[in-house]
Amino acid sequence: MTLTERLSHYEKLMRLDKPIGILLLLWPTLWAQWLAGNGRPDWLILWIFVMGVVLMRSAGCVINDYADREIDPHVARTRERPLAAGKVSPKEALLLAAGLSLLAFLLILPLNTLVLELSVVALFLAASYPFTKRFFAIPQAYLGIAFGFGIPMSYAALWGEIPLEAWILLAANVFWAIAYDTQYAMVDRTDDLRIGIKTSAITFGRFDLAAIAVCYTATLGLLGWVGLQRGMSMAFYGGLATAAAIALYHMWLIRERDPQQCFRAFLHNTWFGGAVFGGIALHFLLRSL
Repeated sequence: MTLTERLSHYEKLMRLDKPIGILLLLWPTLWAQWLAGNGRPDWLILWIFVMGVVLMRSAGCVINDYADREIDPHVARTRERPLAAGKVSPKEALLLAAGLSLLAFLLILPLNTLVLELSVVALFLAASYPFTKRFFAIPQAYLGIAFGFGIPMSYAALWGEIPLEAWILLAANVFWAIAYDTQYAMVDRTDDLRIGIKTSAITFGRFDLAAIAVCYTATLGLLGWVGLQRGMSMAFYGGLATAAAIALYHMWLIRERDPQQCFRAFLHNTWFGGAVFGGIALHFLLRSL
């Protein structure tokens, strides 16, 4: 195997060829950076967090594939992943994940002690999530905490503490993650039932669409609560209204539970996160004029 081929396999192992995961992790971090910074984020801290998102999402994907290396060969969508196909060894994967995590830790060294302490929790969440599919009925909730942990870390970096607002934002992200990752899990439901792993799509069963709708509603409700507490303008609520319209579009896409349409809805969730961020950013931009 040439170096170019090996690097290509590493790229696929880190899912750099599929940026949707980076975006779904990045949007809640940006919500927090703009809210905690009152629309004026510290650009060095912002750069550190953006790079950290890319590195930790990549590390999480590697750990996920390592944990699922015996399962992925039996799932149609994942059987060609580098570890499942034997193109990358388990030892290589662990070394790659460790290297990415180390780089992410080095990035945050200039930040305060609270952020450094929270980074340990963030690493634990990223490393342990893949194993929750063995025993948690709704592992997507755990994913929401892992994907949203940039929220309390952002407040810790900018405020030196974690206010209630940060935890409400994290809760909103948990509900959003359950919504979009249930759509993702609906794609593999048949294979997951055969293999015996747990997902929200299986747990919710015939109530999956209702559960997704409830989760979208809870996400928007919690974000709306944050807006009321902060006295946000109509620009912010316009962003939430746009996100609500996007959520309704997703519900229409998945109405017949067609796997391709469910996957399409999952990918489209980046626009939901982007709409929320757009409302936050526009509020602060208009206020500064």
